[in-house]
Amino acid sequence: MPELPDLTVYIDALNERVRDATLEGITLASPFLLRTVSPGIDDIVGRRVKECSRLAKQLVFALEDDYYFVIHLMISGRLQWSEEYKPPPKRNGLAAFRFSTGTVMFTEASKKKRASLRIVQGDDGLVSLNPGGMEVLGSKPEQFAAALKSVNHTLKRALTDQRVFAGIGNAYSDEILLRAQLSPFKQSSKVTEDEILRLHSACQEVLIEWVDILNAKAKGKFPTRVTAFHPEMAAHGKYKEPCPVCGSPIQRIVYAENEANYCAKCQTEGRLLADRSLSRLLKDNWPKRLEDLENL
Repeated sequence: MPELPDLTVYIDALNERVRDATLEGITLASPFLLRTVSPGIDDIVGRRVKECSRLAKQLVFALEDDYYFVIHLMISGRLQWSEEYKPPPKRNGLAAFRFSTGTVMFTEASKKKRASLRIVQGDDGLVSLNPGGMEVLGSKPEQFAAALKSVNHTLKRALTDQRVFAGIGNAYSDEILLRAQLSPFKQSSKVTEDEILRLHSACQEVLIEWVDILNAKAKGKFPTRVTAFHPEMAAHGKYKEPCPVCGSPIQRIVYAENEANYCAKCQTEGRLLADRSLSRLLKDNWPKRLEDLENL
């Protein structure tokens, strides 16, 4: 799922192309994409785009007269740009947004259609779509600490809960936790002041670094390689590859449609976190420490 760095690069590219442009039409390829009834598409067509921005993990197109249309890409939703009008792609197209400067095509490479489009008017309408999580970038350590302590989650879950922190998801939480050298499954209620400072600093560093990396990759063009897996990542998607800090193999826990990638030596004092499916299968043979795994 695109997260804060990916969405920031999208927003920069969109503002360069559609800010002050007129929304001339919307072609829906999927009747399930539009999740609101009123206002409708006819209410926003013909209006000028004031700005594109982000609301948690959602992309917001602000139009004149306080109208907004909001795109949630979910896991597999992506955007494409064409300076000429193009209809939604037949294979995976959801919608085409035709502006006076070109077309934004909305696709979803998944059979499970989860991506969405919502149209609202006024600040209250936009606020209703905000899950309420704090923006980490620009936050102070005490603000970050208060948000973290407001829930009793694992650090992995707290970082990815959009009601707690905005814009961080599965991929960048792995990178942040490795940078902070904290276990993904440590409870937020048990972190020390020093650990909170490390985590806050890691959030700032990782997110800013990845905005710069993705901007450099885009090279001023509309981003086309928006993915949760990058070769430059230290932990996410790096199962069994060496940790760039200590050289130990990155470990992985898979649950539902997500995964947690971590370094046992850097983050859990050498302890292997139990993968529910594998530990249930191996039972007493499940290795408890990194040395046990290496002996196997």
